[in-house]
Amino acid sequence: MSNASKVMDTVSLVPRARRFWADDFGRALYLAERACLGPQAERWSGVHGLEISLAEPIVDMSSVRHLMRWAPTHELAESSSTIVCHPDRLPLPDGALDLVVLHHVLEIVDCPHQLLQEAARVTAADGRLIIFGWSPVSAGGLARCLPQTRKALPGVGCWRSARRMRDWLSFVEFEIERLDYCGFHLPGLAPHNALLETLGRRHNLPLGDSYVIQARSRSQLARRQPQRPLFGTAVGAGTLGATRVEPSSQVHGSQVHGLRVGFSSRRNSRTESSGEGSSRDGSRERDSNER
Repeated sequence: MSNASKVMDTVSLVPRARRFWADDFGRALYLAERACLGPQAERWSGVHGLEISLAEPIVDMSSVRHLMRWAPTHELAESSSTIVCHPDRLPLPDGALDLVVLHHVLEIVDCPHQLLQEAARVTAADGRLIIFGWSPVSAGGLARCLPQTRKALPGVGCWRSARRMRDWLSFVEFEIERLDYCGFHLPGLAPHNALLETLGRRHNLPLGDSYVIQARSRSQLARRQPQRPLFGTAVGAGTLGATRVEPSSQVHGSQVHGLRVGFSSRRNSRTESSGEGSSRDGSRERDSNER
């Protein structure tokens, strides 16, 4: 299949995707994902970011100053800051972005591995890679057992579990820092049940329609990990096997040592005085004998 046909396939999905995210079911899922990611995204900062998605912006609550969007053609570009390209060939230098978001696009593109590699390539060493995916073990995954549901969004494409995405990320030297599930609902119903959503997110049950992966580069996560003790002793300790003494114990120890020294000195003085007394008695006895 040529690159042009791939782009046309993506273009044909755009109006279908926009209709899905605008209807009742898709809007409920979008709000659930936004509520799940919002508390984390509000703490993110950076200069440049990119969101590859067919829905509305979902990380606009972050503090990233220049957040760009993606579109497959110029006609579908939403603003002047939209990047128009094929998703597996991003016209950006390595490590140029502080935040990259892949919002349910790995399931529908023809080149998911290349797209993930490109996303990892343009993510800075201290940046974040956010992946939204459809979970096969969910009410939506159960509905995909019906053949007709695979012809419409979100059933089209290939759904992959978070465990599978963990393996994919390891090939691009990324690791999952945080994993959240959202979009909890009963089969055949839209995710409007606030109780199910609250319980599912509180216990992070892997039964939601959608999962949100926050990934960082391995080098960045390795620098954030604390140093492990060396042979049971903290790194930087003076000697192996040295014990740590509390200040109060040191004071108490010095007092005990002073008492011991005083006691031993008094005992020595008594011994010396008794020795002098015995020597004087001995000299007196010798004088009396001589007389």
